Amino acid sequence: MEIRVLGELAVRAEAGCPPLGTPKQKVVLAMVAVHAGRLVTVDELVDELWPDQPPRSAVPNVRTYAANLRRIFKRAGQGREAVIKEGDSYRFGLGESGLDLMEFTSEYAEARELARRGDLREAEHLTARALDRWRGRMLAGLSLGPSLSARVSGAHEQRLGAMELLAELRIELKRPESAVPTVREVLALDPLREPAYVLLIRALRAQGDHAGALAVFEAARTTLAEKLGIEPGGELRRAVHTIMDTTHPAGSVPQHRTAATTRDSRTAAPVRREPAVNWLPRPVPYFVGRADLISELIAETRHLVVHTSPVHVIEGMAGSGKTTAAVHLARLLVRHHQYAALFIDLGGHGASGMVDPVVALGTLLRQLGVPSAQIPAEQDHRAELWRRELSRRRSVVVLDNAATSEQVHPLLPSEPGSVVIVTTRRRLDGVDASPPWLLPVLRPSEGLALLESAVGKERISAEPEAAAMVIRSCGYLPLAIRLAGARLAHRPAWTVRDLARLLDDTADRLGHLALRERSVAGAFATSYGSLSWEGRRLFRFLAVHPGPHFTVKVAAAILGADLSTAARVLDELIDCHLVEAVQGGRHRMHDLLRRYSADLSMDIDTAEERGRALEQLLDVVLHDCLDAADALEGDLLRAHVPTEPPLRTDLAGLLGEQKTEWMEEERSNVVALVVAAHEEGRSFYAWRLARAIWRFSYIRAYFDDIVLSHRHGLAAAEESKDLTGIALMNNYIASAYVRRGKYGDALKHLTAAVAACEKQGNRSNLFRFRANLAAVYWLRGDLEEAVSVGVAALRDPRGYGDHEVPSGLANLGLALAGLGRYKEALRIHRLHLYKGRVHRDYFHILNAMGHIGSIKARMGDYESAIRLLRAAMSLRDRTGHRYAEAEVQNDLGVALIGLGDISAATRQHELALRLAIESGEQHVEAAALNDLGRALARSGDDSRSVEMFNAALRVATRISHPYEQGRALAGLAGQFVGTDPVGARRHWERALAIFDRMGVPERFEVAKRLAECA
Repeated sequence: MEIRVLGELAVRAEAGCPPLGTPKQKVVLAMVAVHAGRLVTVDELVDELWPDQPPRSAVPNVRTYAANLRRIFKRAGQGREAVIKEGDSYRFGLGESGLDLMEFTSEYAEARELARRGDLREAEHLTARALDRWRGRMLAGLSLGPSLSARVSGAHEQRLGAMELLAELRIELKRPESAVPTVREVLALDPLREPAYVLLIRALRAQGDHAGALAVFEAARTTLAEKLGIEPGGELRRAVHTIMDTTHPAGSVPQHRTAATTRDSRTAAPVRREPAVNWLPRPVPYFVGRADLISELIAETRHLVVHTSPVHVIEGMAGSGKTTAAVHLARLLVRHHQYAALFIDLGGHGASGMVDPVVALGTLLRQLGVPSAQIPAEQDHRAELWRRELSRRRSVVVLDNAATSEQVHPLLPSEPGSVVIVTTRRRLDGVDASPPWLLPVLRPSEGLALLESAVGKERISAEPEAAAMVIRSCGYLPLAIRLAGARLAHRPAWTVRDLARLLDDTADRLGHLALRERSVAGAFATSYGSLSWEGRRLFRFLAVHPGPHFTVKVAAAILGADLSTAARVLDELIDCHLVEAVQGGRHRMHDLLRRYSADLSMDIDTAEERGRALEQLLDVVLHDCLDAADALEGDLLRAHVPTEPPLRTDLAGLLGEQKTEWMEEERSNVVALVVAAHEEGRSFYAWRLARAIWRFSYIRAYFDDIVLSHRHGLAAAEESKDLTGIALMNNYIASAYVRRGKYGDALKHLTAAVAACEKQGNRSNLFRFRANLAAVYWLRGDLEEAVSVGVAALRDPRGYGDHEVPSGLANLGLALAGLGRYKEALRIHRLHLYKGRVHRDYFHILNAMGHIGSIKARMGDYESAIRLLRAAMSLRDRTGHRYAEAEVQNDLGVALIGLGDISAATRQHELALRLAIESGEQHVEAAALNDLGRALARSGDDSRSVEMFNAALRVATRISHPYEQGRALAGLAGQFVGTDPVGARRHWERALAIFDRMGVPERFEVAKRLAECA
């Protein structure tokens, strides 16, 4: 198996190339892989995935991504793990041969050593093999954070170095013709590499192409002067001097040169003339960022300008710095295109309206110096004169703020030699140009540099955290950062934190991002004003959607339109860069645009209109959630969440087969909608939406989501005095607290759920929630109480209907097993399995199979236990139900210990421990630590065994789990018997006190060992 990062991230395995999941999951794999040889912490992964502002669920999300990756590689076969969990960190498990980057680095280093020793042919072969591993830009297509960006830059530099080595070896081996394409590729990737120019000159000289070599030198000199403002270095000058000395020996001067030009040809700087006209606006004092964009545009210009007049279109949202970037690029290009630098604002989004092409042509001709009397009146004649004038001089033309392709087309040159830069806020179709360059918001480092340029380095360096808060509040938008910086610069008494606090006020943030006539809201207004009536309406109503991204279906629900109409209107917003299209048919809006949208809606739309848009959205999403959750819960969910027919029948039932994947993608949106429904007084939808996503969130261990959504659902239900909602929300909040080890909080909410059911007279939910109390009693060590509550719930015929699986069966079986009543527990779990199969409920089937396997292991039937537990895991893999996976893996380890396979048991308990930590199931974590301690003790590793028992004791004490506390104490006592009899006795006594109180069978063994200590 091999991980490939030199290009798009991919896996090569014998069984094929498995899908790697979401983009963020791929980034986790990339981080672990490229840092092979060391541990990658969860904090590092969080910083990489969310470099600006990680969500509250960042850490559990990272752990979920890592767990998913391990499952993917496990299914891929070969028994090797690519991502190995160690404590709170991860490491790469495939070794050097499992990563193409490491293979490339190793081969490149070996090739350099071979070249140093003089073995040129073998060095060439090895270098070529190393370079063949590259399939494009490293990790292409992924959104990289700071760490991976640095690694990509470093690897890119190594790649260029290897290409230069390969070219040099081929020159030395008398094959310069094969070196030339390699060096040209280097210069295409990095036009500023002087060593590559030297190699290209050497290769051309070796072929006898002296003119070509001199042309390379001229191109290098021009590029270095324009991009860096420097002259060629000594090695590059010496390379070209060798050619000139060979071509024109002393005393021989070419006829086309004068004595003056030849006199200082080796040392004099190139003569530069200022352009005859320069109408470019005054540049900003400090141009920050956009280095990649500018470099690529200049490289593309160099490539195209010989054959045509390049037309570069720079698109972006209002305030993204398009004009600044275009002017900066134009100034760099003017140093080569020396005759004219022209600029015109086409008014595509200005208050004075769009400039007509005939007017624009007249302005540009006058900028070129054509007398007004010689400029014809007709547009066609002006365009003809304009193109004729451009054909006689090299020019850089900036067409700023274009509105349409029809406005731009008459202004384009027809002959090679000039460069046109067009900026626009909307897509321009029909312009004969290279693909448009989308100008994104700034990177965090670029945003800080821009703020520093306005405020001063000392003030920013003194408060870096506050400065980071400022640029986050500005959404990394250049205009917003410049205005915020100007505000701070004019207030020397303010600290950066004062500005950060001011901008933290989201309600009036746009009002603070203004300076005299310039404002972010004003820039947005011109884009908004260009929209159709439907476009403006959708833009305003999108503010009711609180989630991070949305689909066309959401737009249709908000707009009250059909899907085709919504798609057309949404395309208009995308074309105007008011909405951004992202992966998987999803879209998002910049934070400041969202704020502007909300402000407009508050000013223009009535509360009834906004409420209707939100209600239509909530209704569509609720029915989608119910549809997606049918496969997970079925009738029980529908019984809990009775609803009316959907308001939009045309948008219902469109999820297709990938319903679980839809819930994963929509998870953050649905949680945000629950909060919005509560805050906007839509209690009917608030608690129902929360309930609809509970099972999915529970299976995927999104316990933070459950608590957040159900707390808001509970508050909404309480405000509307909806007893059904109050009972359900309390019950399912308790489920998350149980998995988090907060048994006291769980008991409080379950008690409230039971009270609401009693008050309402809801018998079905009353007995179900009382049965859930059995689980909490079991975890708290009150096993007899757990059995009593569980039996009472099951015996009451009014408690459960024929349409559902009694949820209390599993809890009752666990309590009976804890008391050592294995045969009774086995009957209960088999009944659970039967009910699950009758209702074809895979969640209950796999849960019951795991519990039966656990009982079999306790009863000594280890082979049967292993078959059942592995079948339960296989069913989880098939269905994607991850619930209680750590428990099943741990029980499998217990059965392996019973068979005497201590090594396999140890690995199994280590796996269970990692899974329990990742899913946040602390009671399973304590159990896995105890069982791992037992396995290590059996293998003779006493020191690690003690370490595990101590860790189990800490976890069990923290969550008040007496059973695992007792097991940990007993495990420690067993380890102390030979070295510390007094300590062993003390631990036996504490364990016995716990086990006696619980009434578990372990008390007999502990009492026996305690008697032996006496």
